[in-house]
Order: sequence, then C-alpha cells, then structure tokens
Amino acid sequence: MRILYLLFAVVFLLFQAAPGSADPTFPDTMECRSQRNFCRVGACPPTFTASGSCHNGLLKCCSK
Repeated sequence: MRILYLLFAVVFLLFQAAPGSADPTFPDTMECRSQRNFCRVGACPPTFTASGSCHNGLLKCCSK
C-alpha cells in the first residue's frame, strides 16, 4: 500500500506545471496581452471588437 502513495507522489511531481509555463509563447498572443487586451474563442463580447488574433490565429484578440 505504501508504494501506491509513492507512485502518486511521483506522478504528481511529473505533471506539476513549471513556474512561468502559463506565459503565452505565441508572438501574436504576447502582442495582444501587452496592449491590455484578451484572447477569446469565438466572437468577442458585444462591447468589444476583434483587433487581431492569438495563438497563431486560433483565437481572437478582443479590445475595447
């Protein structure tokens, strides 16, 4: 039974996210967020307009 706890700990450490891994790595995403905009799948909310793309064109960059 102890091996189960050890195995769980090893699996947890393997799949733990590295610090900074949530930062966008796509140039268009970094450009969108540097202008204080946000990325979204599908259409932007009614009060926002699409001003570009994110994630290499998969998402829309929405700005006010």
